[in-house]
Amino acid sequence: MTVSWAAYRSARRRSRQAWTVLAVLAVGVLACITWFFTTGQFLAAEPAASGPSEAPVFDRTWMKPVMPPRPVPEGSAAAALESLAVKGRAPKNDYDRTAFGQAWFDADRNGCDTRNDILRRDLRDVVFAKDSRCKILSGTFHEPYSGRVTIFRRGAESSKAVQIDHVVALADAWQKGARQLTLQERQNLANDPINLIAADGPANQEKSASDAASWLPGNKAIRCHYIARQITVKAAYGLWVTQAEKEAMARVLGSCPRQQTVIAH
Repeated sequence: MTVSWAAYRSARRRSRQAWTVLAVLAVGVLACITWFFTTGQFLAAEPAASGPSEAPVFDRTWMKPVMPPRPVPEGSAAAALESLAVKGRAPKNDYDRTAFGQAWFDADRNGCDTRNDILRRDLRDVVFAKDSRCKILSGTFHEPYSGRVTIFRRGAESSKAVQIDHVVALADAWQKGARQLTLQERQNLANDPINLIAADGPANQEKSASDAASWLPGNKAIRCHYIARQITVKAAYGLWVTQAEKEAMARVLGSCPRQQTVIAH
């Protein structure tokens, strides 16, 4: 009987020790959870700043339309996507920027080159060079690809911070039907305001000649507009998409089924 009582007391002691260990562990877990949701990871990882959901397109008070070879399709961007031909990429080895005419040509003949036209359209608080109604010296804007407020200052190095992006990259266009266009049509494609957005320099360099299958803006709020703009340009200039590109575009538009094509009103 003495042996049984000793065994009983030993078992009780081990049980109390086990419950003590469990209680300590529970307190520790609760403390970790509290830290995680208050002063830990959730607060350390601040949400990214929300950027614009659209980019400027046209200003009829001083811009003139650049005519594409086909009417720009109005209505659903998803429907316009379905109208695009699906093919593989053509070779790129014969691509040359000069196939799209003079860079930043005054295609709309309003007296200002295209680069300054787009800066004037997209920037706010614009400062012009002395005695010029075209040359932009500085301005600010809510940059669409990164979502950050950005300052443009003209200069040998500082100008690189804000670049003009071809929404449908010219090299990509060349591989998907632009070689079949006339020189005039390609020049219009390179200078069409619908195909141009003032953008963060590093983001534009990162994009390079990528299509939607391999690059999308970091600012998710602009993606529907960006894809709609690409579809609009490709439809207006008779360009095609690859299967991977079409699937990437459709995935983006799946989050915004009412997205319309982008018309220069």
